[in-house]
Amino acid sequence: MAKNKARTVFVCQQCGYESPKWSGQCICGAWNTMVEETVVDVHDETRSRSAMAGKTPVPRQLHEIRSGEHSRINTGIGELNRVLGGGLVQGSLTLISGEPGIGKSTLILQAAACIGKQNGPVLYVTGEESEEQIRIRSDRVCRESTAELYILAETNLDLALAAAEKLKPAFLIIDSIQTMYSADLTQAPGSVGQVRACAARLMNYGKGCNVPIFIVAHVTKSGDLAGPKIIEHLVDCVLQFTGERDRELRILRAHKNRFGTTSEIGAFDMNASGLVEIPNLSASFLEDIHEQPAGSITTGIFEGTRPFLLEIQALTSPVGIGFPRRTAIGVETARLNMILAVLDRKAGISLSDHDVYVNVVGGIKADCPSVDLAVALAIVSGHKGKSYERSTLAIGEIGLTGELRMVMNADKIVGEAARLGFSRILLPQKNYARLADIVKKIELIGLTDLRSAVALLRR
Repeated sequence: MAKNKARTVFVCQQCGYESPKWSGQCICGAWNTMVEETVVDVHDETRSRSAMAGKTPVPRQLHEIRSGEHSRINTGIGELNRVLGGGLVQGSLTLISGEPGIGKSTLILQAAACIGKQNGPVLYVTGEESEEQIRIRSDRVCRESTAELYILAETNLDLALAAAEKLKPAFLIIDSIQTMYSADLTQAPGSVGQVRACAARLMNYGKGCNVPIFIVAHVTKSGDLAGPKIIEHLVDCVLQFTGERDRELRILRAHKNRFGTTSEIGAFDMNASGLVEIPNLSASFLEDIHEQPAGSITTGIFEGTRPFLLEIQALTSPVGIGFPRRTAIGVETARLNMILAVLDRKAGISLSDHDVYVNVVGGIKADCPSVDLAVALAIVSGHKGKSYERSTLAIGEIGLTGELRMVMNADKIVGEAARLGFSRILLPQKNYARLADIVKKIELIGLTDLRSAVALLRR
């Protein structure tokens, strides 16, 4: 029998680039990240799943394959099901990341208890915590019975998969991929080679046994996924759990989803008993919709299948020495600079000698162009010290010529605003023309350009 062949390469620990020789700087620009690793070509790992099962693969005609062939598993958490596209798909591989202590393990543990109660045994493989730590957390956060939840404290992926093949779980959790290692490789756990090999083995197991797998991953200082980029290509879903440590709100987003949309978000409230779903997301962002002081205005965005409302706050301050600052939290800085330029050239409001600060209350990112008008009006309101009428909401995309462009799903945003008690909505003229005959219980004001919107400030 031929022995496995080993070769030595230098691998960048930032991007995963391989080089036959060492260099001080990688092609990604990182310095001193090239580490020598031994790569073992294992024949068993390269075989297809059909070959491992002793079968010859047979192509199928596309029209013979049913689109709903992959049934979904209910996680028992509505917000998680929403982000996943309706639940877990059997045989899928999901990667979830987030900063330490944000609630990744809590979310997965609560979902594991619900899945175990409905679908059979669930295996939770932990390489970071002990079995006692998992038990303490489950006593605090799990509302369902944990009789079908099995815990395995192990970092050797070979032993973990052997235990999984014996237990035959309905759901497998790996926490985390950076702590796992394969005995076939000589690198330390968390290295690029180990992470890549362990992810490939988990994919083969999940697809071959039709078992959904959740993989927890670490993040870098910049918030990106740690490890080689190839992992994101291997998995079916990439979820990111975000939030501020000093806030209770947690947001779950899908950056990749082969079985659903990536525009959905899930909202949770972190408290002493674990994560609690937030069904009314708009109300959690708006403390008092009837009081809008200078520099504050409400807007709306549409994420996935639901609208929700946000409060935009802005502050301007005269520059003492140096260049003016442009600081945005929740809004892209490049978009803020564009809005300031349009205000200067098209609305006659110059802020070249003022610092400008914009914040989306609640810590959520509003990347939708529909918030452009609200950002501009909040800046003007804060700069002039004048506010808009109470219970006013503004939506609209601003063009470089100062015109207000139509917003998609404006009817749903208007409906959400009416439900929460708003009495007046500023929106583009094209949206107004479509909704004027439909909406009767709320005042709609159609605007063609930014200058006309600024003119509505209180005198």
